[in-house]
Amino acid sequence: MVFVLNQTNTIANKFLAELRDVSIQQEKARFRANLTRIGEILAYEMSKSLHYDEFEVQTPLGTANVNLPVGELVLGTILRAGLPFHQGFLNYFEDAASLFATAYRKVKKTGAFIINVDHISAPELDGKIFIMCDTMLATGQSIVQVCKELIAQYKIKELHIAAVIASTEGIAHVRANLPKAKLWLGAVDEEMTSKAYIVPGLGDAGDLAYGEKV
Repeated sequence: MVFVLNQTNTIANKFLAELRDVSIQQEKARFRANLTRIGEILAYEMSKSLHYDEFEVQTPLGTANVNLPVGELVLGTILRAGLPFHQGFLNYFEDAASLFATAYRKVKKTGAFIINVDHISAPELDGKIFIMCDTMLATGQSIVQVCKELIAQYKIKELHIAAVIASTEGIAHVRANLPKAKLWLGAVDEEMTSKAYIVPGLGDAGDLAYGEKV
């Protein structure tokens, strides 16, 4: 299953446009805020797929029957670019635990690269609904590698992957390697550069959110 937010016209288009717009995205606080907003909207859309049970809530005048989501959630992200996007999900799934991973590209002399996952700080995932949030789904290698390490260690109940912008190649890589994962995307772009940057994309999300790396 692949959900793409901008396939339906909503206010989210404005936030996505500002994330891409070179004349606006230089405002770091605004860039981070828009990543968070997209996270909140995708969390809302994702909430429609969760399981719900009926509960009684006591009001000052009586009781109301309400359907509430059940099942424990864990939200994961890859440092550092994913933090504001992850926060959007955490704003809505406020009782969820969080997982943080560090990963980087190790470039070979040929220009090809491999993904090194340095560290994963994870809560218990057995029987949990795991949502992996990463701003850009370019090649998909980082997300696949992190998720495969977790799947090898835990019995995850459901796997969801969320990204602000994804490439068609990255989507294909995730679906081939994590066929049970549900994808929740802000927008999909067709192209990538030889250095695996999404085109038109939005640039380096980590640098735009927190400043250029040295």
